[in-house]
Order: sequence, then C-alpha cells, then structure tokens
Amino acid sequence: MRTINTIIIHCSATRRGLDFTANDIDQWHRQRGMDGIGYHYVIRIDGTIERGRDIEKVGAHCRGHNRESVSICYIGGLDSLGRPADTRTRAQRYAMRRLIEILQRQFPEIRLVIGHRDVSPDLNGNGRLEPSEWIKSCPCFDVAQWLSKTCHNNN
Repeated sequence: MRTINTIIIHCSATRRGLDFTANDIDQWHRQRGMDGIGYHYVIRIDGTIERGRDIEKVGAHCRGHNRESVSICYIGGLDSLGRPADTRTRAQRYAMRRLIEILQRQFPEIRLVIGHRDVSPDLNGNGRLEPSEWIKSCPCFDVAQWLSKTCHNNN
C-alpha cells in the first residue's frame, strides 16, 4: 500500500452544465498518450462519484506530486463562455466533501487537501500564492477557503 498524505482537487475544464464521465476522461487522457485516466476519482454534475485510476496506482494529475497524493476531479470548471469559474453543483460540493472525509479516514496520514493551482511556485517570494502566479486556474475555487466554510455549514 502506498503512502498518501495529500488530496489534490482538480476540475475537468469543461463548460458549465455539460456532463462527462470517468470513461470520457479516460479516453481524453489516452488520446494525449497517457496510459489511462490520471485521476483517482471523478465527481459528475449530479454528485455521482466514479472511480478512475486505481488508488494503489500513482496518479498522473500533478507533476511532482503524484506519488504521495490521491486526486479528485469534478466535472466543470468553466463558465458558458469558457472562462474559469466555480461551476460545482450543490450535489458536487456535497459529494466532494463526503469523499474527502472518507479518504481522510482511509488514509490517516493525509494532512493536506489542496487545489491543483496551489502547487504553483511563489514567484515573487512573498509567501502567498496569488492568481498571477498560478500555473493553472484549476480547480477554479479556493479549496482551503471552501473547506473552512464546509466545516461549519456542510456546503
């Protein structure tokens, strides 16, 4: 069993309201030359949680962080014009929070839950990651801020 100490949240970078599956993402990743879906879990618009890559396999979702992490990708992340936006439905937010809790119980060594953008380098060295420094906007919401709110009101 591999050591997992981080959960990394991603978005599929698809437009609001368009639903896709783990199988769709698997096909996209194979078309890009990967050996299958890079994410461990996919959360569809209706909150259905689908398995992607086997959790015992190292992910292919965040260069330099795959070995010690498990990945969750929600369907969405772009508004109707293709701009980054938090498009998660209420069902997706609930399912994501539930899945994070399950994974934290399964892997007690998980200490960090972050978004893909949170692994970007602090280019100006001020100790804060600012939007201008993000390599990607993914997952198109502030994971730490959302988690701190959900501890109080289950959204």
